[in-house]
Amino acid sequence: MKKSILVLAVALASTSTLQAKELEVYGKINVTAQSSDDGEGRFTELKSNASRFGLKGDYALEDGLSVTYQLEWEVDPSDEANEKNIKARNQYLGLAGSFGEVRVGRHDSALKMSQGKIDLFNDYEADIKVLWKGENRVSNSISYFTPSFSGFSAQVTYVVEDSPAGEDGISAALMYGDDGLKNSNVYAALAYDAEVNGYDTVRASGQVKVAGFKLGAMYQTQESTSTTVERDGYLVSVAYPMGKAELKGQYQVMEDDNGFSAGVDYKLGKNTKVFAWYSSFDFDEALDKDYLAVGLEHKF
Repeated sequence: MKKSILVLAVALASTSTLQAKELEVYGKINVTAQSSDDGEGRFTELKSNASRFGLKGDYALEDGLSVTYQLEWEVDPSDEANEKNIKARNQYLGLAGSFGEVRVGRHDSALKMSQGKIDLFNDYEADIKVLWKGENRVSNSISYFTPSFSGFSAQVTYVVEDSPAGEDGISAALMYGDDGLKNSNVYAALAYDAEVNGYDTVRASGQVKVAGFKLGAMYQTQESTSTTVERDGYLVSVAYPMGKAELKGQYQVMEDDNGFSAGVDYKLGKNTKVFAWYSSFDFDEALDKDYLAVGLEHKF
């Protein structure tokens, strides 16, 4: 923790020698007050939902090249201050040019990136990782991002196992459109993991904007490389803006396990919102769970 804070302090101190476009300090704080039931009784809690801060930027080199970088950490303002309060997120050094971009370090896998904005409850209790494998932020990785060609782009992540007993992994994705649905009304992706964190996974994703509605769907099949057990599932999501508010709902299935979520976000400003949501899970071989939360988020 002390080393991470020292790195941040040194980086911030150097901002006076850098142009603004070369370094961006950013982050968000997202905290909820929750009534939670993990299957053994209801209780109340305060929870931080992937609150974070980081540094990112680029620096122009010769011959049309630029060096890119990001150092991001997750923090928990709702918990006690201890060594678990800060943990690493995406942290990499990259090289970009007309060929695309190569990033080396810790990064979200291509399959994880391919989901775009379809998971409307990302970082909350109903994050798709609760039921699905494949939401991997992999260390010891090399990622290549192609330039965009007629709306198509691709990402390939090579995961170095860093162990004589392990197997290197590959995560790849082909994407079309804008995952934020700001520059296009369609987003689609097809992704595959091979030997990534013990699973082979195929995921197909799509989202469209129609009459103000954002309609999303995903299908996934995953197989454990150790047990060869294969499971299939799907997800559907819908969001609809109403003035400063946005209504959203989501349903996810993996074999006999399923989860449902509904919520509303309300903007207080460009970077600030209040929100509320309810999530319920029905598990075939585990205790059922449900959560009710209200929260506040501010980005900087």
